Amino acid sequence: MNNSHTLFAPCQVGNITLKNRVIMAPLTRSRAGEERMPNDLMKEYYMQRKSAGLIISEATVISRQGCGWVHSPGIYSDEQMEAWKPITQALHEKETPIFLQLWHCGRASHSSFQENNQLPVSASAIKLNEDYIHTPIGKQPYETPRALETEEIPRIVEDYRLATERAKNAGFDGVEIHSANGYLIDQFLQSKTNHRSDKYGGSIENRYRFLKEIVEAVLTVFPANKIAVRLSPNGDFNDMGSPEYRELFTYVAQQLNNYDLAYLHIIDGLQFGFHELGEPMTLADFRQVFDGVLMGNCGYSKDSAEAKIREGNADLIAFGRPFISNPDLVERFANNWPLNPPADMQYWYSFDAEGYIDFPTYEESKKS
Repeated sequence: MNNSHTLFAPCQVGNITLKNRVIMAPLTRSRAGEERMPNDLMKEYYMQRKSAGLIISEATVISRQGCGWVHSPGIYSDEQMEAWKPITQALHEKETPIFLQLWHCGRASHSSFQENNQLPVSASAIKLNEDYIHTPIGKQPYETPRALETEEIPRIVEDYRLATERAKNAGFDGVEIHSANGYLIDQFLQSKTNHRSDKYGGSIENRYRFLKEIVEAVLTVFPANKIAVRLSPNGDFNDMGSPEYRELFTYVAQQLNNYDLAYLHIIDGLQFGFHELGEPMTLADFRQVFDGVLMGNCGYSKDSAEAKIREGNADLIAFGRPFISNPDLVERFANNWPLNPPADMQYWYSFDAEGYIDFPTYEESKKS
């Protein structure tokens, strides 16, 4: 772990030396089509942002059951695996590493995403309390999910392992296990959504078991220093937030500290929503219990990011929305160039090139 006080110093992540500490956060952009297939448009988008120290791919579903977002990419077929290869190869030619984020939406899905129109699954049969979800058949109300049977859970753990195998074969440098933002793993972790009475429910230790089993399954494919985990202790996205959040996420970080992971990715900023169940957890809280590389995320500016690194409470900072409209975000930060205006939300999840690959770099905008 390198504690240099700048975003532009190298940082060691496992056996990879990152050229800077400006990380491209995972950003769902809905450009993979109905077949959830990586494509040339996505390749251009990632290549435009190749100056990031590390790119974390958009959330990528590990199975058909895990789907819950229109036109997001997958990693559950060999065809999808092959389609990712041109993206990883092109980035590696520019010496930019990329991790694949592994995703299962759990209850944040709808029967229209599922095979045979089955109900989405979760830790418990607790409905997500928000107005609607965008589905292949338009806006729909959320449904009450089906609670997974105990004997079904090893199959999902295996889906994570198989997805990691495909990620490795596709050329990814590692994987990030998406355990945040109210998706399936988070639904097991938090008491708000986990009312189980088997070995995956009740105590914090039991609720952590699902994530533990996934980490250890993924460890059979990649060494620990190529595996990362993402957590959102403060978030209310997807109707989350549990009263024991401090005890829970402290325990999870302590357990993950035993693995020598590539990094622990904490959504510590509150701009994505805050459950307001107490004081927000900070990177300093996690630094007390996690010895490895720590990544902050959500709402950071260049100055606030550098302050967090200078304090020693973060090693890396991930930027999401600024990378949407600033493909050259690293260069803009390094040269104190102004940023492009934020992207219009109507283009975040649209299906084509507009609002995706057409943002100018600073050098291009000077010429126009």
